[in-house]
Amino acid sequence: MPTIFTRIIDGEIPARFVYKDHECAAFLDVRPLARGHCLVVPRNEIDQWTDLGASEAAHLTEVAHAIGNVQMRLLEPKRIGLVIAGFEVPHAHVHVVPLDSMANLDFALADASPEPQDLDWLRARIAEGLAADGHDGAAT
Repeated sequence: MPTIFTRIIDGEIPARFVYKDHECAAFLDVRPLARGHCLVVPRNEIDQWTDLGASEAAHLTEVAHAIGNVQMRLLEPKRIGLVIAGFEVPHAHVHVVPLDSMANLDFALADASPEPQDLDWLRARIAEGLAADGHDGAAT
């Protein structure tokens, strides 16, 4: 049975994509730890990130880095954090989270009902920022 992330990438479940290419997709988290929180997910359904090939893991990090740069310019947080945990979904993924404090990394405090209009605005601005930075996979 496909994971929820595979179903999202395949278009069975709607998502606010900011980036897509042949190896991965990135979209806004529906339960963000902080405003602008994105997930970078490989198309290959691999449970543990340590089981990814080195080039695939590097590519996810490159995409996360590009998204983090846009988040930094757009939202002006103190830091951009990366989390790779994998307890929520058995499909490797990277959380790219704008941070103002370590409290932003508490999954128990995730926003269960972010404003749809704000998510739409963030999706458009992050995708536009990626396109402006020359990333071909930007989902504009």
